[in-house]
Parts: sequence; C-alpha cells; structure tokens
Amino acid sequence: MTEKVQSTVSSDQTGDKPWEPRILAFLCNWCSYAGADLAGVSRLQYPPNIRVIRVPCSGRVNPMFILRALAQGMDGVLVSGCHPGDCHYLTGNYFARRRFLVLSRILDFCGIEPGRVQFSWVSASEGQKFADVITRVTEDVRALGPAKHAVKQMWDIPPDVLEALQEKGDTTDGCRTG
Repeated sequence: MTEKVQSTVSSDQTGDKPWEPRILAFLCNWCSYAGADLAGVSRLQYPPNIRVIRVPCSGRVNPMFILRALAQGMDGVLVSGCHPGDCHYLTGNYFARRRFLVLSRILDFCGIEPGRVQFSWVSASEGQKFADVITRVTEDVRALGPAKHAVKQMWDIPPDVLEALQEKGDTTDGCRTG
C-alpha cells in the first residue's frame, strides 16, 4: 500500500499550469468507491483534483498513509467509508472514526491546517453526495493554498546540535517530513 501512495503522489507532478490542489482519496471498496462509480456513471460533475486509492475498508487506512501523502506533496487527503452501522466488516468504520479523531489532534499539534485531511461517509447509492463531498473538499483545500510544509518546525535546533547531526549524516530541520 505504501508503494501505491508513493506512486500516486509522484505521478501527479504539474507543469506550468496554475496551481490546483492535489487530493488523495482513500475510498472504501463497498460504499464510497461504489458511490464514486455511481457519480461517474450518472455523469455528475465534480472537480478532477482527486487521485483515488481503493481500500477494502476505511478502517484499514493506516494514519501513516495519510502523513506520507502529505509529506510527499499532496495538498489534501480524504478518507471516505461506509456510514456508521453499515460497514461490510461490521466495525471497520468505527475504528476509522476513532483513528481520525486521534490523527486530527496530532495534525493540529504538528501545525497541519484542519481542512487538509477530511473524513466522510458516502454509501454506494449516494453518487450526488460523493460529487458534493469532492467539490467541498477541493474548495476547502484550495482555500488553504498549497501545502508548503507537511509539518511546521516546532523548535529551533541549537547550532552545535545541528552540526553534530550533520556530521552523523542526519540533516533534518527539526521535524522529519520525508
């Protein structure tokens, strides 16, 4: 899965076009991905800014996948799954919801804007809702602007410590982003 995140992020480099947000979407195979399919079959219009990774369940999305996507240049991440109580794996979306609450606190602590990572519930029969969610997420991320830093620097490293780190080959600037 990590290779899939990395290839999705790196294959989407922009040229001389005006900036458009790049959003990685982890979609549950049973509901949200089917909702995306319904939106496409119904020819509903929504921004083309998302890159989709289909996952068996939103509960299987490791928070490290989200952090890695942000660190590798995605401007936003969407995780979308079945409505609570409708998970094909019974409790997967409950796990996802709890993980997202913890991850949102970590992202806030690290300085990532609240709108960069979003979570939604979309069922297989909600093609219009999927299009609306994608439009809203794209507008939110566009309003935030490009993600310049995956993690803001939270402290200054004393020069002597920085020199010691550079001698050992570690050239981080206080927070590891890649």
